[in-house]
Amino acid sequence: MARLEADADPARWVPVTESFGFAGRRARKRAIGMLLGQANAAIGGAPRPGGRFAAWAASQAVPMLMRRAGGRVRAWMWKADPELLVVLAQVQEATPQLRTARAMMPMEYDDTEDFRSPYLGSGEKLVMTLPPDPRTPPFVSYTWDTGTHLVTLSAVCSDRERVGTVLDELDHLARSLRVVDDLTLDEKSNTLRLPPA
Repeated sequence: MARLEADADPARWVPVTESFGFAGRRARKRAIGMLLGQANAAIGGAPRPGGRFAAWAASQAVPMLMRRAGGRVRAWMWKADPELLVVLAQVQEATPQLRTARAMMPMEYDDTEDFRSPYLGSGEKLVMTLPPDPRTPPFVSYTWDTGTHLVTLSAVCSDRERVGTVLDELDHLARSLRVVDDLTLDEKSNTLRLPPA
């Protein structure tokens, strides 16, 4: 099964994936609160008094959900300010339906630039510091097509004026992203783990 790995600098990033300790709990709560607030604003809703409880509840459930994803999803928060930046990476089988959905994205999503990774090869990078809809938060996305899978890394930022301050670190994290496959050798279910090419 294909899964993701990355070299996230612990001085810069707090991992969400399989993070069950107290160290990341407060950061998770703040980051999830930011995402819930952005989602609420995107649909034109007013701030909700129960938002803090929803963020807390989600922060308890997210690590378990990440573990169930079996390495297909990874997430990090910006350590210095978890409410500023949240990053999600995922690997998906490149089905015809997924390719069709990507081809039908709005025209503004075509404004990509080439982005090369030492592990995943040539990909695309999209920086949307000023999305067409002012309710949409600024975001950055990276995409690679390996032929059998699509690998994406998406970052949501809460502050339009500070997106530029984290772009270099996002590039560094994106370049460290890689896909690792587990291969079954025989009927005894022995597994060979292959490092990235």
